[in-house]
Amino acid sequence: MMRTRPLRVALLGCGVVGSEVARIMTTHADDLAARIGAPVELAGVAVRRPGKVREGIDPALVTTDATALVKRGDIDVVVEVIGGIEPARTLITTAFEHGASVVSANKALLAQDGAALHAAAGEHGRDLYYEAAVAGAIPLIRPLRESLAGDTVNRVLGIVNGTTNFILDKMDSTGAGYQEALDEATALGYAEADPTADVEGFDAAAKAAILAGIAFHSRVRLDDVHREGMTEVTAADFRSAREMGCTIKLLAICERADDGASVTARVHPAMIPLTHPLASVRGAYNAVFVEAEAAGRLMFYGPGAGGSPTASAVLGDLVAVCRNLLGGATGPGESAYAALTVSPMGEVVTRYHISLDVADKPGVLAQVATVFAEHGVSIDTVRQQGKDGEASLVVVTHRASDASLTGTVEALRKLDTVRGVASIMRVEGE
Repeated sequence: MMRTRPLRVALLGCGVVGSEVARIMTTHADDLAARIGAPVELAGVAVRRPGKVREGIDPALVTTDATALVKRGDIDVVVEVIGGIEPARTLITTAFEHGASVVSANKALLAQDGAALHAAAGEHGRDLYYEAAVAGAIPLIRPLRESLAGDTVNRVLGIVNGTTNFILDKMDSTGAGYQEALDEATALGYAEADPTADVEGFDAAAKAAILAGIAFHSRVRLDDVHREGMTEVTAADFRSAREMGCTIKLLAICERADDGASVTARVHPAMIPLTHPLASVRGAYNAVFVEAEAAGRLMFYGPGAGGSPTASAVLGDLVAVCRNLLGGATGPGESAYAALTVSPMGEVVTRYHISLDVADKPGVLAQVATVFAEHGVSIDTVRQQGKDGEASLVVVTHRASDASLTGTVEALRKLDTVRGVASIMRVEGE
């Protein structure tokens, strides 16, 4: 039998995502009630600009006092889609203190203070769900937390930012330069007026921290994630990638060490073979590749941002939390029992693609090869092209640590025959 008293929901934020959440709650009210076992009611909407017309939302529900809304005591679930660290952090903890569970899409806050938020939820016996914080509509958090809870995840490799994937895909498919591709992304609405969070990898790094923490049952904060942006990727890099049968993606990579004692989390541009499933992810789409011991290789693909896709993930969490409330239970909380250490980037082992500008004369290749050997970095392939006293030398290594490669490059810069290091890029997804 369906409960007649509605579950009351407070919505914090009514922008692109929040307004879509409110719309779906209204237009799909009967379906949501049937799936939950009780009706859900929008009890209040906290905004910064109360005078703005919000279609489908009763103006009487709108308030600028978010704190008073979450303190009301009759709120069952708080949906937080305002983003940022404060006031979101205080509002979420206040919601727990006043008896409400929380659904959030706030990747930055969860990456920075996820442990504290989980502790607050546990202290008050409430739920904290955040499927929408990573990869929009793609079901990813729940499969890692629940479907793979009995398995051992060894690697998570993914494209988790649609803006950067659109830009890199445009550079690859048209030969455009970075700025030209960014300008098109901005004109189409894929990139913000200030794209720094996307193109410098901050957004992807926050998502990597969340994914690593869940996948490896360890606390991984944003500060633990090595981050490199993609603003230095050039059309020449794509030409080199194509010569290797690769393309370039900005990847979030979370890995368990071979001995199982530590993990790494990093975000940076990388070449990946065209045969890898992630190479075919085009436009503003996201995809995450998960490697687990028993399940093997799994791929999750779909739209990673936008009002409707993100709202879909929020509503999925809302249904789950409401079902838990009706059942007198809570869902999975933080799982950090493994407490694995996060290794520094210097210990990460991968392949490298290094492009050098060198003098076009005999003996240069031998000098370069000697430097690699002296630093314990094995060379896989070498390509050299020269003209009018100048040459380009491209070296692809076997697997080497980041620290050893850094030492190699420093030594190469000291050679009189090396004019400069044009680019260094990791090669992933073998």
